[in-house]
Amino acid sequence: MILDLERWIRGEFTEINTALEEIYFAEQAIVLSERSDVDDLTRRLVRDGETLIGRVAQRRELPAGPDARYELLGLVGFYLGACRRHEVEPDQARVAPLAMALSSSLGVAPRFSSAHQHIHNRAVDGAFYTFTTLDSERIFLTYNGLAVIAYRRAANALLSIPRLGVSNPLAAYHFADAVAALGDVLRHSRKLADELDRDRFFYNIRPYFKSHRVGSAEYRGANAGDFAAINAIDVLLGLCSPHDPFYQWVTTDKYPYVAPEDQRLLRSLVTTESLLDMMVRELEGPLSPSLRENAELFLEACRQHGAATVFHHNRLVLPFLAEPAADAPSRPDLTASGPPLEVVIETLARLRDLRAARPRPGLDTARPALDRVRELLER
Repeated sequence: MILDLERWIRGEFTEINTALEEIYFAEQAIVLSERSDVDDLTRRLVRDGETLIGRVAQRRELPAGPDARYELLGLVGFYLGACRRHEVEPDQARVAPLAMALSSSLGVAPRFSSAHQHIHNRAVDGAFYTFTTLDSERIFLTYNGLAVIAYRRAANALLSIPRLGVSNPLAAYHFADAVAALGDVLRHSRKLADELDRDRFFYNIRPYFKSHRVGSAEYRGANAGDFAAINAIDVLLGLCSPHDPFYQWVTTDKYPYVAPEDQRLLRSLVTTESLLDMMVRELEGPLSPSLRENAELFLEACRQHGAATVFHHNRLVLPFLAEPAADAPSRPDLTASGPPLEVVIETLARLRDLRAARPRPGLDTARPALDRVRELLER
């Protein structure tokens, strides 16, 4: 039964969505209704998905392994996300119980998340799960996924340093690895900005990330930032504090939407001492050659992290989301993942300034502490 659902998601499901997206794009419309060609396709989408998911649910046998259960949740979530995108309502009584059972067994939200696209996305014959066969979706998922992998590499490198200490010559290897990985984030983001078609993204990819209902509850949409590595980097570099109410809201909001293994990392951040604090403490004592090298690499990691987030906001968020939204037909649900678009943009701008340690009225950033590191290095 699960294999039948998987084959459908990899085949007819993407074909139906692609056909609908081509119709919408030709009309420069976010969605269309009361058209026979559109109605025929959406009825087929709803009917076939309900039937296949209903058969899996009737067996009442969940996969034993957590990875298999998480993948199955993604399949059900892809279906529900597509229904929401095309503004059609499936029979919740047939599809919601399976999503809820899977989510409760895993401790996550009962919908697909971005982790189903860039961390847990099993390819067959080189093809991974997508909503459509559009080239723009492949470009978006590939480069966004590569950036996530680079963030995870940087986080793993930084997480290895506290056990060694910031003055340990061995820590230089991990600092350098983090710097290189954060440079890769920026490189992949630049390729995404260069190759992704703005209108295709806005009209044909973004709408799949909307909030949608599962059973009687509404769950916010998937967000490209729903992974824990970027928060581990924020906290370890000392650019964001897990005790800041705003940042606590950011991590608490994303908690149900990250993969189960990422939840453990998010929980650990509240007790994590930053490398910035460690660095200042050690720099106030004798300045050894290894401490100097590590401090310079640490500052470079902060610079790279800030550069990547500033580029993401200025060259991806604003041109691909905010600007086309201003020219699009007015809709009350025009958003990225649930909250009003202006709220999403402001939240991302605040995170940008924290990660880049930018001076901003009403916002305490790490700029004074980073300046202190530079002063201690120059003494």
